[in-house]
Amino acid sequence: MLNDKLKNMKLLMLKTFILSCLITGSMFAQDFSGRATYKTHRKSSFKLDSTTIATNPGIQEQMEAQMRKMFQKTFTLDFTKSESIYKEEQELDAPKGPSSNGSVMVMSFGDGGTDFLYKNISENRMANKKELMGKVFLIKDNLVTYDWKLTGETKNIGNYTCYKAVYEVEEEEIQINMIDGDVKEEKVIKKRSIVAWYTLEVPISNGPINYGGLPGLILEVNDGDLTIVCSEIVLNPKEVKEIKEPTKGKIVTRKKFEAIAKEKTKEMMDRFRSRDGKGLEIRIEG
Repeated sequence: MLNDKLKNMKLLMLKTFILSCLITGSMFAQDFSGRATYKTHRKSSFKLDSTTIATNPGIQEQMEAQMRKMFQKTFTLDFTKSESIYKEEQELDAPKGPSSNGSVMVMSFGDGGTDFLYKNISENRMANKKELMGKVFLIKDNLVTYDWKLTGETKNIGNYTCYKAVYEVEEEEIQINMIDGDVKEEKVIKKRSIVAWYTLEVPISNGPINYGGLPGLILEVNDGDLTIVCSEIVLNPKEVKEIKEPTKGKIVTRKKFEAIAKEKTKEMMDRFRSRDGKGLEIRIEG
């Protein structure tokens, strides 16, 4: 039984390789470009303390609405055979009136509309322009690598036949929480199972955010609480989007940026703790 499964897996991998070569040969014989549109969603949960809720009626509902907006976004991936730009599609926010609570503190995280990721597949490198609390950084590093395990499962996403790949990883995660006014840091070992669905019909080793390394474009990712699904693909459009590598920002490595982000989070929570908490509103943007 086990031998039959191994034979079937090897046969699937051989078919995948042959099909990928055939499609690649026919499509890459000419200039090849395209745009993929992705919808993202991240599950989130939080609980405010009773004092904050009592002094700020409706704040729980306000934060839940902000969190939903924060984690439901649209991104585009403009790509060629060897390069790509991944960025968020910006939407205009409706004007916000003054807060009825009087005193308001707003904590803002995220890219401020400047975050976009450049990848060069042929040179195995990336450049990610990100804004962190008003300062622009340019993260330059190698592409993230994934030890994907190909499976025999397939499904359709739109009109594309997709193949399943799985990546298992165990990593240390640092969680920063505020408990009774004190900032607590906790190291937690977490196991993650990343599931990607890719199509050989778009034979580029690319995908949303840092995901890639498969023999076709990734159309769906399930990574813990994060879900990313491709909603549209346009191949060889009439108007080709120029792909430019970002150059502005303080140059740092991925590891250095993560350390800076961690320190900025601590500083923000210290400022949050130092306030008296009257008329408090928290808005998180990402």
